[in-house]
Amino acid sequence: MNLPTKLTVLRLILSAVLIFILCFPFYAIGIQWPKIIAMGVTMDVRYLVGGVIFIVGSFTDFLDGYIARKYNMVTDTGKMLDAIADKVLVNPVLIILSAQGFIPAIIPVLIITRDIIVDAIKMEAASKGKVVAAIKSGKIKTASMMVGLVLIFFYNLPFEAFNLRVADFLLYFAAIMSVISAFQYFFLNKEIIFPQQKLEI
Repeated sequence: MNLPTKLTVLRLILSAVLIFILCFPFYAIGIQWPKIIAMGVTMDVRYLVGGVIFIVGSFTDFLDGYIARKYNMVTDTGKMLDAIADKVLVNPVLIILSAQGFIPAIIPVLIITRDIIVDAIKMEAASKGKVVAAIKSGKIKTASMMVGLVLIFFYNLPFEAFNLRVADFLLYFAAIMSVISAFQYFFLNKEIIFPQQKLEI
């Protein structure tokens, strides 16, 4: 197991810890997370800790890819684990934060549905020996989503103090870009998905 793969495994472990922190009913065993007030906003420390874990996990996503490409450590196992780790880090967070009332349900619905469609397109292309490259709209969607989620964890500060809903804007924008990128992936690869049959005379 090379260094990039170890970083990917670390991201999976951090994701599991993050899910546990966000979902476990600590109150049931008599544990109450402390709350702090900053810039007039009351914040549950549980989400601040979750935000730090999310940032570290996201950084490992960048770091493992950078190291793998720079030092020629790309492996099939690493690519598979990286794809899994990306989804395990982000999708549960979207669902949990929606269930806990931090973000509207439509955002995880659109983003996760888009990921299913794009992954299906990539798998179909791979089965035919084709590689589906990342597109700009997909990268914009990912960047907006990650920054938006970080801001949600930190209660949209410092923007919340000025009544600027930056976190909500970024996540809605990410959802819109998810739909746009899904259509772009489809139209760019429709010949792979629906190959034209040659007529025999």
